[in-house]
Amino acid sequence: MIVFDLKCEGQGHIFEAWFGSSTDYEDQKARGLLACPMCGDARVTKALMAPAVASKGNRRPAAPATTAEGPSIPMGNADESRMRVLMQAMADAQAKALEGSTWVGRTFAEQARAMHYGERDHANIHGEVAPEEARALISEGVEVAPLPFPIVPPKAQN
Repeated sequence: MIVFDLKCEGQGHIFEAWFGSSTDYEDQKARGLLACPMCGDARVTKALMAPAVASKGNRRPAAPATTAEGPSIPMGNADESRMRVLMQAMADAQAKALEGSTWVGRTFAEQARAMHYGERDHANIHGEVAPEEARALISEGVEVAPLPFPIVPPKAQN
């Protein structure tokens, strides 16, 4: 897994996103699957990131940097450990929510609409949909929700 700071062009929101690889990021961007979680803007690019370089043991930590969003507070080992536990709990919850769900890939919007309008039986499904299409589904009253972690399509799994 790799994490990138991303930035939307419309409002300048900076947010974090996890990908299986740099290629996964490029692929999702090319297919229009990336959007700002705060404003929905699909014009998303990588934001500048500072490398994580450990300081020497005999140096004091620098004062917290201040950004447009407020002070940047470095996490200690206990905070990092709690964050790992939280991320794992979220991943486990997503896996449990997807038990019994069927991967429908890019036919997600079509199948979700068919269920919503009674054209097919209701079932638990998950798949891919562009941000604009997801907004259209929501405006039609179709119940959809984004997953916090990317899903590797069954055909792409090793």
